[in-house]
Parts: sequence; C-alpha cells; structure tokens
Amino acid sequence: MTPATSSPSVVTLGETMALVRATEIGSLRHTADLALGIGGAESNVAIGLARLGVATSWLGRVGDDSLGERVVREIRSERVDVRAVLDPDAATGLMVKERPSAASTAVHYYRAGSAGSRLRPADLPERWVESAALLHVTGITPLLSESATDAVHTAIDSARAAGIRVSFDVNYRSKLAAPAVAGPILRAIAERADIVFGGEDEFSILYPEASAAEAAARLRDAGCATTVVKLGPAGAAVVTADEVVEAEGFRIAALDTVGAGDAFVAGYLSGLLEGLATDEILRRANACGAMACLVPGDWEAAPTRRDLDRFLAGDAADPVRR
Repeated sequence: MTPATSSPSVVTLGETMALVRATEIGSLRHTADLALGIGGAESNVAIGLARLGVATSWLGRVGDDSLGERVVREIRSERVDVRAVLDPDAATGLMVKERPSAASTAVHYYRAGSAGSRLRPADLPERWVESAALLHVTGITPLLSESATDAVHTAIDSARAAGIRVSFDVNYRSKLAAPAVAGPILRAIAERADIVFGGEDEFSILYPEASAAEAAARLRDAGCATTVVKLGPAGAAVVTADEVVEAEGFRIAALDTVGAGDAFVAGYLSGLLEGLATDEILRRANACGAMACLVPGDWEAAPTRRDLDRFLAGDAADPVRR
C-alpha cells in the first residue's frame, strides 16, 4: 500500500454508524449470528482513497460510547486522519443489514437523533477544508438535520472561497426524505459542486422529469464542470461541456453491492487527483466499484493499489493465488 502523506488531499464529513450485519442468508427473525462493524458513505470514500494512497481526512460526530470508539478506531486504523467530535448527549447511530435472499439486501437505519445527525458548522476545524485539494460531500448528510445541512454548506463555502474543488455524490436515501423534500436540498448542493456523481434515477431527484443528459446540462449551466453517471454493472459515463466518455463495467459475481458506489467514487477521485485521462479514471472507478461487491461489508473490499493492479491485469480470474 502506498503511504499517504500527512497533509490531506481530500477532506470529507458525514455520519458513520455502527453496522450490524447478518452473516447468513435469511430474515433477521431467524438469523443466529451477526457481525459488528462500521459503515458510512463519506468514511467509505475516505478509506477507499487512503487505500489507494491518497491522504484523506474525515470529520463526524459520534456518541461518547463504545460504538463511537469503534467507529473512530476503525477509520483511523485505515490511515485516515480522523476529526471526531464526541457527543455526550447522543448515541452513535446504528445500521442493520440482512440478506432476505441470495439476490437481495435490506438495510435498516436507527439514526434519528444520533450523534452524527447533530453535526453542525461549529464542528469544522479552522482551515481544515482550506488545507485540502478537494472537498467531498454526499446527499446523505444534509438530509439528516438542518444543522448537518448547514455544516455541509459551510464546508462548501470554505472550499469555494479558497478555490478548492467540490465533489458531490447524490447518494439519495429514500428513508431519510421523500423525493419532493430531498430534491431542492440536494439540488442546492449539486449546483455548487464542481463534480456531481449519481445514478440516472438520482439525477431525476435533482430535476424531476429530466433525463440524466438534461440534468447534466442544467448542472453545467449552474457552474458544475463534470457529471458522472453511475450505471452499476453497465459501467459509467462522464459528461462535460466538451465530451462524453463512457466505460463498460466489469463482469463479476456480486456478493454484497452496498458500498460499491462509494468505492467507485474513491477510484474516480484518486485517478482525477493523479491527473489520469478520463477513460483511465473511469476504468479505475469501475474496477473499484466491482471489487467492493466481492466481499460482505461496506468498505472492507475497497482495494489497495496492489489489489487494483492485479484485478485490472486479470489475476482475479484465477481464484487460487500461488
């Protein structure tokens, strides 16, 4: 693994929760064994970037409890600079994943009033955003609370004032807000970003009745330079004022697709920061997204550079490493 430097290239903020995951297929009504871990879109991206050699910093609030300590320890162990705010008055949020069938995953959230939802502008360290080359935010955090929305916009204000690029993954969660409620909140952030990631359905949240191409055009009019359309197994497309670049996905036997989008974003941003050509960036991003589906968990399968190189070289086709 390439060591990350001490000065962060990417900073990100949001809620990371404790994660309880069923270890077998079937309803939680009958599951006997559970595994405990952590998960959160922004920290997933931070870990993915760190494994690819990009210095990254994550900010979030956690409860002053054992699960909060686990969140901090796990993220820090991945060589991410952790800026955790301990909240003595709220618990660390909880996410529960079950696999009702071999082809499906259900995710349940217990985060109302959680420490992470109480994120606020005052939690941002002075000059923290300005120290980076890029700020990454998602559409999850601003739907948690008004104070979390304000924190995201404050971070964006700092980035724009300092001339730092802003990356935004729509990452819409229907359990947090209905489309009619979420749309204006997420659109206000997307129109302030330089890079916007989303699936075709997520762009329709930003602009109801608009196609992904029409949404990209509207975002360009608002000042967004690049839109990245995530197409799952089909690959992805990058749309700018000058070009449209498409790349096919990788054929894999997916085991757990949760976190694949975050791994995709980490792969994309790492390639962008390295100055790779757009087609090379997309190939890396698609590979990272595919690899994240091969192991249970939100971030555990995020590849290192060595893992990524082996996958792209075709070594993944041989299940036995000698």
